[in-house]
Amino acid sequence: MLNNKSMYAILGILSLSPSTGYDIKKYSDKVLSGFWNENFGHIYPTLKKMLEDGMIEIVYKEKNEKKIRYGITPKGKRELEAWFLEETMQQPIRSEFMLKLLFSSSQPRENVIRMLENYKERHEENIEKYLRMQEDLKQGIQEISKERFLFINAILRKGIISNEAVIHWCDETIEELQH
Repeated sequence: MLNNKSMYAILGILSLSPSTGYDIKKYSDKVLSGFWNENFGHIYPTLKKMLEDGMIEIVYKEKNEKKIRYGITPKGKRELEAWFLEETMQQPIRSEFMLKLLFSSSQPRENVIRMLENYKERHEENIEKYLRMQEDLKQGIQEISKERFLFINAILRKGIISNEAVIHWCDETIEELQH
């Protein structure tokens, strides 16, 4: 059995619809990117191991094997259901930005302020992205049920609120550094 959280991201995606490795990456980039990152280097080895473990199955394969569509098996569904019941572990936070800020007292204030302004700008861009995604969601996407809408919207709201908090913190910190 894999002990790899990527497996659960992939099982979750496959529980929605059979998908290729490329489809999984595309979904990860579009929907999960604000809180979860998957790359091809993780996806394909995980798919291979999940296939060996009977969590997924091939539901379609082109003759040249370039396009393989995977589906979740009953065993994979049971594994996903069991994971939902497990306690979620707090993930360690690693922020290069916060590390730099912590040790910036010897740096010229204007450099630190510029660093904070750039950080703030990235979070403003995140909010714009989440708002666009939320607007698309509200317009209605045929593949998304009302039930799933609630959960996707909750994730987007968390992203918006978190980024607003970071922007507010940046403004406060910049103001303190300017005085």
